Amino acid sequence: MAAAASELLTGWCLFSLALLAILIFCWFYVRKYQSRRESEVISTITAIFALAVALISSALLPVDIFLVSYMKNQNGTFKDWADANVSRQIEDTVLYGYYTLYSIILFCVFLWIPFVYFYYEEKEEDDGNTCSQVKTALKYTLGFLTICAVLLLIGAFVPLDIPNKKNSTEWEKVKLLFEEFGSSHGLTALSFSISSLTVIGMLAAITYTAYGMSALPLNLIKGTTSAAYERLENTEDIEEVEQRMLRIKSKCRDGRPLSSRDRRTVQQLEERLRTLRRRERHLESIEKSWWAKFCEAIRPLKIVWGVFFIVVALLFTVSLFLSNLDKALHSAGFDSGFIILGTNLTNPLNMLLPVLQTVFPLDYILITTIVMYFIFTSMAGIRNMGIWFFWIRLYKIRRGKTRPQALLFLCMILLLIVLHTSYMIYSLAPQYVMYGSQKYLVQSNKTTDGQPGNVTTFVSKDCDADAPEDQCIVTRTYLFLHKFWFFSAVYYFGNWAFIAVFLIGLIVSCCKGKKSVIEGEVDEDDSDMSDDELSVYYR
Repeated sequence: MAAAASELLTGWCLFSLALLAILIFCWFYVRKYQSRRESEVISTITAIFALAVALISSALLPVDIFLVSYMKNQNGTFKDWADANVSRQIEDTVLYGYYTLYSIILFCVFLWIPFVYFYYEEKEEDDGNTCSQVKTALKYTLGFLTICAVLLLIGAFVPLDIPNKKNSTEWEKVKLLFEEFGSSHGLTALSFSISSLTVIGMLAAITYTAYGMSALPLNLIKGTTSAAYERLENTEDIEEVEQRMLRIKSKCRDGRPLSSRDRRTVQQLEERLRTLRRRERHLESIEKSWWAKFCEAIRPLKIVWGVFFIVVALLFTVSLFLSNLDKALHSAGFDSGFIILGTNLTNPLNMLLPVLQTVFPLDYILITTIVMYFIFTSMAGIRNMGIWFFWIRLYKIRRGKTRPQALLFLCMILLLIVLHTSYMIYSLAPQYVMYGSQKYLVQSNKTTDGQPGNVTTFVSKDCDADAPEDQCIVTRTYLFLHKFWFFSAVYYFGNWAFIAVFLIGLIVSCCKGKKSVIEGEVDEDDSDMSDDELSVYYR
């Protein structure tokens, strides 16, 4: 018992260090992209807090899997200290952790982030009465609160009956778990609200994460163009624009005014010339910067990371495809949410995890790595694409030049993507997410040579849907994810869309050339920064 307590204490210490590391990372990340000219304390704190909540929430899945696995020995027996009461306490602790963090996410998405966003928008338009700004921000935030209230009310009274097929006896076995888990209307309402947000997170993951998984590694492999070469091309473009302007203006040397068409052309050329001169200043700054020299020095390392990331992305995509194909062939169908208990088609990730389970803690490191990979590829996708509303680009994400509103949008999108990450991991490794590395004992009768009768022995077997209810503990993650079968059906089709967008993004990223060394730093449609602002990272 003392050894177990010591190990758990060590685990909590490591978890605390991880929380500290998350806070430090969030601070540096927000400060890296935050506009130096438009930074504000309240938006900065909100962005750091929301991003930290997203990352901490993503850490719940490995912790949940570890705790249910830690209560059992490798031979399938429970550890001495893991009696029924202790097991129940650990399960409740994990469950309370989920609902605490998910309640915070609801608070951020429906109240705090919208309020700060609208408050800052109102402050930009009117620098007058603070009280008036607060009232206006609350008025707009009320709409988000109304949506949250509607979701909670629907969740509190939505029917939880899961249709069963006659030949689907596995459902009857786990239905009691769902009923016990959803006995409280309050918790059911919260679960429904979070599941609704997870659907939005699924759309964000299809848009940003799928593209980021293809764009990030290929950008690392291809690298960027040379600053000196770009500067030479830019100088030629400047000379060409200046010559065109001189030719047009030479038409009015005798005093005649320019035609309206020529005036429009001159205005367009002047705007183009301002952009090119801004590019010239940026390129000159990059040529002299230590950061560009450092990036050039670690170019081989970037290529190695790019190859590694593209291999991981392909591994994920193949695993997700096989898992979805397994559901299409062997699940109970649409009215059960395409949920399948067990694995009929083995995918690479499901083959790898059992091997890593034999060496603690390699399997947990892999799951944690997968979760963080999804988050960082999501960040890369948002940085590359910017924040869009249908076909309208709202904000750009650029180092040292991102507006506070864009950072708030970025953190909200990451919050929603993290909610969907747990289901993505379940899709990749359903058996492992459901039971972890748990085993249970199965009675086996075999005949021994030289003895008249059978000898009863017990052999260990990986936990699955056929295991006795008191022998295997289901993770709280699994019960939370599959509380509503219709959401699971939506996630199933979302996985197919995710695969399709990844493949399209991979083709597009392969066809595109090298990125400019000042990609996103200077654009003709810039409206959120001044023309003369240079990135602090190139000074």
